[in-house]
Formats: sequence, C-alpha cells, structure tokens
Amino acid sequence: MAKQKSRPVEENEAPVTHGAEELPTVTVASYNLERRDKDGFIGDRANKGAFRDAINDWRKRVREGGDDPLGGVPTDDLSKKEVDALLKDPESEAAALVMAAIGDFAKTLADVLARYLKEDSWKDTETIAVGGGFRDSKVGMLAIARAQILLKAEGLKVALKPIANHPDEAGLIGAVHLIPSWMLKGHDAILAVDIGGTNIRAGVVKLNLGEKADFSKAKVWKSELWRHADDEPRRTATIEYLVRMIEALIAKAEKAKLALAPVIGIGCPGIIAADGSIARGGQNLPGGNWESTHFNLPEALRTAIPRITDQPTFVIMHNDAVVQGLSEVPRMKDVKSWAAVTIGTGLGNASFVNKKS
Repeated sequence: MAKQKSRPVEENEAPVTHGAEELPTVTVASYNLERRDKDGFIGDRANKGAFRDAINDWRKRVREGGDDPLGGVPTDDLSKKEVDALLKDPESEAAALVMAAIGDFAKTLADVLARYLKEDSWKDTETIAVGGGFRDSKVGMLAIARAQILLKAEGLKVALKPIANHPDEAGLIGAVHLIPSWMLKGHDAILAVDIGGTNIRAGVVKLNLGEKADFSKAKVWKSELWRHADDEPRRTATIEYLVRMIEALIAKAEKAKLALAPVIGIGCPGIIAADGSIARGGQNLPGGNWESTHFNLPEALRTAIPRITDQPTFVIMHNDAVVQGLSEVPRMKDVKSWAAVTIGTGLGNASFVNKKS
C-alpha cells in the first residue's frame, strides 16, 4: 500500500484547543478582563442593568419636581421595544428622560473602554466592535454612537462600531472561526451554541464557502432558543435540554440534506481552560457549579452526542465574547489590532491581533 501523503501544515495553523490564544486567523490578545477599582468590577457599570439603573436614577430625580413621565410602570418591566418606543416623540418628557439616561450610560461606557485601552493587550486597538443584546435596540445604537463621540473628544483615535450581524446570530457565526477552514471543506454547515446568563441558543450555521472562503457569507440557517432564566434548571437538566436542542437541529439538517461537519462550536462565559473546563467566571450559568473540576461541558456533549453524520463528534469551546467578536473577522481585515465588547448581563470583552494572510 502506498504511503499516504500528509496534509501540508498551513502557515497560520495552530493546534485546535479550547480557549486557545492562537486561532486560525487571529491571536486572542486578551479576554474576560476583570479590572476593579474601589467600587468593584468596572465592566459592571456598562452592562444592560447599568442602563436600567440610569433610567431609574433619572426617574427618581424627576419625581422630586413633578410627575414621572414614564408613569408607574417599573423600569425592569419595560421591554427593549417599549423603551425604544419612548423615543418616537422627541418632544415628550419620556423621550427626554430616556435620552438623559443614554447620555449617562454612554459616558460610563466610554470611560470603561478608555480604561481598557490603557491595558497592554488593548493599547494598539484601532476598532472596537460592540455586540450583546443591548446593541439590538435603538437606545443601544444611540449609546454606542454617543460613546464614540466622547472617545473622540478625549483624543482617543479608535473606531466604535456595532457588530454587523444580529447579536443573537453573531454568537453562533463566530464559532466557525475557531476551526481551521481545511477541517470544514466538503461540508455545508456546523452546529454552534451560545450560552449566556439568561438564554441558551443553539443553531446550524451555513458556511457558504462557495460564495466566500473567508466565512464572510456564513449565516444562521436554523436556531433554537431557550430562556433558561425562566425555568431556573439544575446544571444536569440544562445539559439534557441543550442536547435535545442540538439533536433536533441535527435532524432538521439531515432532512434538508445539509452536509453537517461533525463539529459543535461553543461560546460560554468565563475563562476557558485548554481541557474545556471553566476556570472561573461561570457563576451566572444555570444551576451553578459549572466551574467544578468534575464537570466538563465539551466532554458532556461529546458523551451525549458521540457521532454526527456518522463521524466522531468534535467539540470546541471558547469565551462567549471571543466567539461573538470572531464574527467580525471578515470585516476587520484592514486593521491589525481590534477588540470586541458585548453589552448584556455583563460586559464581555476580548481583544485580537490579526495574523498575516
């Protein structure tokens, strides 16, 4: 039998490991920065809860001189769409109050980003992509734009841009950039999972490599959402439900005759160790105890779903802000160093350096 030729190693290829610093097209310079001052973690001042706090603060101050323009509805009971709707009448007091809160939040966001930009891993950052659920709102987009103006006014030459994809989809699409492209040749799609403190989303991401080899045309084909915060499940029940979500997606892909790669890419909060365990930062995950040395999510999924399309299942996991940031890789080709923040339950962060193509 003739000796099989080994596949040549690509120039930028790195070992495929969980939480890796070296990825196929970028180096992850940092993620999950946990900077503190006397008041606690600075990132906590620029999450979606902080914006709600800003609204509440203005409502309290306004009540000192008259009626609350938002009435008696608690701020936390207002949906993103309802808050956005308050801006429709720019002459109303309700709109003015929301705009005041946007200004306060934007100032805080700009201050936090200015602090990150002092870090060695961020100091050469040219562009910051902003994602997370807060970006999916009119108030979020206004806050991002105002924060950009404030950064410019401080002489910080960095571009602040909303992520191009919907944040729910960016957290899935980014998973394709965890894996060398050669591993996906001959396949139409991969499975991806985005785990957050409120929701878990699983989806099938079509690669569309025939249109663009750089994954810039990758799209979410089907997805399933579970708002676990409503159910407060234990960790074991969470994994069981996630497995059922993935199995349902596999069945849909097979029915549609999509050639699924035997890959599950995962974005998950926290510091991800090379063996797939969560070193720290998983305290908001459903059921708790995700940081236990006796628990490993990739192993749990591989055990539950040992094969996909009759091939051994390969699971790869990284921090969720890293994965959402990776969805921007095709749009960051003109810069060397860039970063991403995700404004949601917390403020996720990651910084990247592009590799030479």
